[in-house]
Amino acid sequence: MRQNRENQLPLAPLWPHHQLGEELRVISEILDANPSISEMVLHDLCDTSSPDNGAPGLSGEQVVRCAVLKQLHQLSYERLAFHLSDSLSSRTFCRLPYAYAPSRSVLQENISRIQASTWEQIRRVLVRWAAEKGLEQGRKIRVDATAAESEIHYPTDSQLLCDGVEVVTRLLIGCRSCCPVVFTDHRRRAKRRLMNIRNRRGRKRVQAYRDLLKVARKTHSYAVTALRDAASPAHPEGGPVWEQLRHYTGLLAQVIDQTERRVLWGEKVSACEKVVSIFEEHTDIIEKGSRETVFGHKLWLTCGKSSLMLDCVLKRGNPADSAVTQEMLERQAELYGRYPRQASLDGGFASAANLKWAKKQGIQDVAFAKKCGLKIENMVRSSWVYQQLRRFRAGIEGCISTLKRVFGLRRCTWKSWIHFQQYVHLSVVTYNLVVLARLLV
Repeated sequence: MRQNRENQLPLAPLWPHHQLGEELRVISEILDANPSISEMVLHDLCDTSSPDNGAPGLSGEQVVRCAVLKQLHQLSYERLAFHLSDSLSSRTFCRLPYAYAPSRSVLQENISRIQASTWEQIRRVLVRWAAEKGLEQGRKIRVDATAAESEIHYPTDSQLLCDGVEVVTRLLIGCRSCCPVVFTDHRRRAKRRLMNIRNRRGRKRVQAYRDLLKVARKTHSYAVTALRDAASPAHPEGGPVWEQLRHYTGLLAQVIDQTERRVLWGEKVSACEKVVSIFEEHTDIIEKGSRETVFGHKLWLTCGKSSLMLDCVLKRGNPADSAVTQEMLERQAELYGRYPRQASLDGGFASAANLKWAKKQGIQDVAFAKKCGLKIENMVRSSWVYQQLRRFRAGIEGCISTLKRVFGLRRCTWKSWIHFQQYVHLSVVTYNLVVLARLLV
């Protein structure tokens, strides 16, 4: 049976006389002031069963506090379990009973159930609470884009082929228990060709690529044959292993196609057609001009005057910043019931259409970091206001840097696109809690 919150609390909360202990105390008070947060989390925890049935589990309040503590200190689930069993301040913050400490698997199972939409709703609750307390009114905002990396190694065609052969072969071995599968294990040969490709140049390197492609095609044909035989009435397929085999067989075919086009035929494959990871196939290629290339996902952040993150939008692909300008401003109107008075955006958001639309919505000053052919008098009231808003926008760079360095937004360590979204929104919520705590302290 799950509860919204733990009723039996310690008689005397033990907060250490330290800055971090003070921040934990204030964050705890903020979460207590917003009981709807634990109710939303409890809904995700009990989505498949009634909260009145089953053995007692972690309450919604305990799970959200454990998640915040994990992201705040960048702990693995193993280290989080240790901190909860060893640290008195951590147990006090998470409202855990004296004689109970959740295990790593329990923590992972519960925290991973909180949906990305729930974390987004929690962020909105905190932003509205900050507005009620007068900490952030959203009258003056700054918007910028960044990218978060996926947990993958640097993608090369040879490594992707070797990974595909490894995964498909391992799944074929697992399918033997329910259907007779005939194939040859080429994993050692694929690894040798991978090392040859890494250590050779010129014609010998191309020859190694041809042999690796030959191995990949053979493995792909084995998987196609196994899937066809499993679909026959004599051998009805069953179990999740067949779904995985079908999924990774399609990815292997795509990797073979892009390698042939790039290496053998010399074609340029567009980013939307490329597979950069067999295991995290949702990963996008984010090109930041001539600076760098990030393998992950692009997100847009809206920050207020208090450094509070008012909004976070995560999208697939690599859309232009100018294509999401109106959406980011409309989301502010949805959040506060009005548009901001002043908005400062990065140069990539600039366009005459976006400026005209923003002025039509009643936004008094709209400053883009780069003019991009726009006149200052059309954007803001004066050159002085334009310079002030440009300096104001530069402050979001430090906030994004803090998100990446301190709260783990630089690289998402959770697997799959669903968990990637959960990780990003959890990082933003934890960052906002720390900002609010420091404003109150």
